[in-house]
Amino acid sequence: MKINIRRLAQGQDCTARIPGICNHNPETTVLAHDRYGFFGYGVKPHDLTGCFVCSSCHDLLDGRTKADGLPDTIHEYWRGAHCRTLQIIGELLDEKDS
Repeated sequence: MKINIRRLAQGQDCTARIPGICNHNPETTVLAHDRYGFFGYGVKPHDLTGCFVCSSCHDLLDGRTKADGLPDTIHEYWRGAHCRTLQIIGELLDEKDS
């Protein structure tokens, strides 16, 4: 069974929820890919390495915007978002199997 994880992101709540950054708008949620230490721009890793994030959190995680005091904690937000995203994907897959 092929699952389009990018499509699953549409309409989901942001899993990063970065304080002062997140726009909390599910209409802007996309699958953001983790590139830390593995890939460069233009090369996307597997969709399972991604997380569901709003456009504002995505911009920060991808480095398109900056926020004071957050660079040291960006990886923590990413790890939490990734775990929450995997949980959502698992729940959606369970629903499809029922």
